Amino acid sequence: MTTARELDFQTLRDALGPLRDREQVAARLLEASAKHSFDPDTELDWTIPVDEGKWFWPPELVSLYGTPMWRRMSEEQRMDLARHEAASLASLGIWFEIILMQLLVRHIYDKPITSNHVRYALTEIADECRHSMMFGRMIQYGDAPAYQVPRKYHNRARILKTVSTTPGSFAGTLLGEEILDWMQRLTFPDERVQPLVRGVTRIHVVEEARHVRYAREELRRQMVTAPRWERELMKVSCGEAARVFSICFVNPQVYENVGLDRRAAVAQVRASGHRREVMQTGAKRLTDFFEDIGVLNGVGRALWRKSGLLA
Repeated sequence: MTTARELDFQTLRDALGPLRDREQVAARLLEASAKHSFDPDTELDWTIPVDEGKWFWPPELVSLYGTPMWRRMSEEQRMDLARHEAASLASLGIWFEIILMQLLVRHIYDKPITSNHVRYALTEIADECRHSMMFGRMIQYGDAPAYQVPRKYHNRARILKTVSTTPGSFAGTLLGEEILDWMQRLTFPDERVQPLVRGVTRIHVVEEARHVRYAREELRRQMVTAPRWERELMKVSCGEAARVFSICFVNPQVYENVGLDRRAAVAQVRASGHRREVMQTGAKRLTDFFEDIGVLNGVGRALWRKSGLLA
């Protein structure tokens, strides 16, 4: 006799092929978590002194890289901007991970509490707690301020996470994780970068790979099983989240804090072909996936284009 779970596994499919069994996916992720999870407090040497000759973020990923303003800056000022932008991105990461933890808790509220799917969600929440504390320590290590997102976007996110349905929660998860993950994959092997920052990004890349797999599998399932109104709402909310995310990616206060004209710096970043290419390249794996499963159409697609993340 075929069980409901077996029938579900046999019949659910999308443009990418058959969907994997939810419990089997979670079991594999739990096994990987047991082998490759880290405690940043003990894994990293937080006492190592800052190397004055190394960057806090690869220069090619700094927002002003290649602009006329960048060419006029001294090497010291460029490295200082990289330090502040690393703190800004870490602050954004903490803000986003706090939202993600709330969305995951909501997702599992009605799920079977002994399932692998719920166990892995709780494991991911524990990972995100450690990541947020790790990013906070990295900001302090660089002797930079914590950069809060502007109040209006902070409050807008409060609304978005409150009204977000399950498909929207996992689409938003991928938006926040995959672009930063691409940048961090370039950072942790880069010997020009501070050793501690490389260690932080290495831990994050290893553990986020599991989070991305979990979110991708669940979003595919939701795009097949969720009612149409829920999927359409997700497309719009995800597009708006992409627009807000791109605005908040680097807090413009970083420019003032290194002695630059804020308005001129923001204008040059917006006009920078290099910066546009960096952001779109970082988002491409995600936007290709969203294209394949039907997320990028209608009003949502227009918002994605407005964000600058979609070519």
